[in-house]
Amino acid sequence: MEKIHRFLEKLHIPNWLAIILFAVLILRIPSFFEPYSYGDEMIYMTLGQGIRQGIPLYSGLYDNKPPILYLITAAAGSLVWFKIFLAIAGLISIGLFAKIVKEISGNEKFQKVATIIFALLTTLPLLEGNIANAENFMMATSLGAIYLLLAKKPNFKNLFLAGILFGISFLIKVPALFDLPVVIIFWLITRQLKKENIKKTLVNSLSVFLGFLLPIIITFVWFLAKGHLPEYLRAVFLQNVGYVSSWRPGDVQKSFFAKNLPLLIRAFIVFAGTALVFIFRKKLSKNFVLASVWTLLALFAVTLSERPYPHYLLQAAAPIAVLLGIFFTEKSLEQSLVVIPLFIAFFVPVYYKFWYYPTAPYYLRFIKFVTGNLSRDDYFTKFDAATIRNYKIANFLAVSSYPTDKVFVWGPDSPAIYALSRRLPPIKYVADYHINDYSNQGEVKAAISQSKPRFIVLTPEASAFPQINSLLKQDYLLINKIDGAEIYVKTRNSN
Repeated sequence: MEKIHRFLEKLHIPNWLAIILFAVLILRIPSFFEPYSYGDEMIYMTLGQGIRQGIPLYSGLYDNKPPILYLITAAAGSLVWFKIFLAIAGLISIGLFAKIVKEISGNEKFQKVATIIFALLTTLPLLEGNIANAENFMMATSLGAIYLLLAKKPNFKNLFLAGILFGISFLIKVPALFDLPVVIIFWLITRQLKKENIKKTLVNSLSVFLGFLLPIIITFVWFLAKGHLPEYLRAVFLQNVGYVSSWRPGDVQKSFFAKNLPLLIRAFIVFAGTALVFIFRKKLSKNFVLASVWTLLALFAVTLSERPYPHYLLQAAAPIAVLLGIFFTEKSLEQSLVVIPLFIAFFVPVYYKFWYYPTAPYYLRFIKFVTGNLSRDDYFTKFDAATIRNYKIANFLAVSSYPTDKVFVWGPDSPAIYALSRRLPPIKYVADYHINDYSNQGEVKAAISQSKPRFIVLTPEASAFPQINSLLKQDYLLINKIDGAEIYVKTRNSN
């Protein structure tokens, strides 16, 4: 114990934070035993496998996120290691958050309460803290940048490094862009309105912005050198513009102003809220100012697409934890004032009907599993009813083909089957919604006719694909049926 204590002292980790980190690690143990089932994770795993095989991102295999998340999955190589990387990122985020709250307040009770809340929000399944989504990773780099800007000497080195961390966050997921102006606006609000202060803030902001651009420019140069820059720009930047409004397909025919009016209203709320904080800045503490501005910008990022995915809310976990810390520990006027930004923070998930995941059942079924009261198949089925079937299909494909053989799977579980079997599709799209949103069945049928994958799998949940029927009749033979899924193999006489 004494050695552990000395080790924690060297890392400047207080005992209470060490206890929180240890508890979080315990809470993350069930995630190491999760099956290959969650859709987004399976897409990341498939693209990571493609990277390991030398297939270029975006032109060879497609998804609409920046490249760093796929590089992480490529480095992981398996789901359990991906979850381990997630746990490491989560622990780093909590440690950085604890440093940030210590920097903005000397109240140790506030530090403990805010850190516990942040740890729970980012760890529990409630908001998909157990899932290796982009938000879980970009938090670590964004919090690292914010800590540098708040706690370290504002020289060019620290400012530039903070910018690089923001750039890395952006290259994990684009909405991280809204983390960048948090501290800059905080500087403008809390510093006296003198010419030299404004000039200093602008110069410091420029240093941060230059650092932010560096990793992004590196990716441009890399994809340009590899000949895939157009595909990169189209997937990560241009198509994400449409993604923002695609949750409201009925608005497609409306004018630009009418279609984007909700976005403009939210932008006005951010502007008005920030203006109010600025007007009353002399009566507000720095931690209240920082948390309020941070919450407004984070919620704007969270609601960009108006999609109700709970992991989006993780981007707002840090400022909300600060606000709740103020509410539970401060005995001042701000304990009442904090209700205003908290109301907005809790209004957003209610208004946009964000989903959530039950936490207690997640841990209870894991306990049943490890104590032998729940079989492996039953445990996996609790995550998704098709999980066991997907494992069977993937096992069949893995033992019936070579690693370089191509497989085409049509159905909503295609990414899981690709990831499990470690077999890749003959086209760049790995999910059926990719095809529906960015291509069409005619183009896919033409590509499959030309490449002739070794196997074609049709799952029972798949939507109709009439164009492929003639190809199956001419060049493929039904070789197996697994729980309603049909597996076709290419015949020897087909070209």
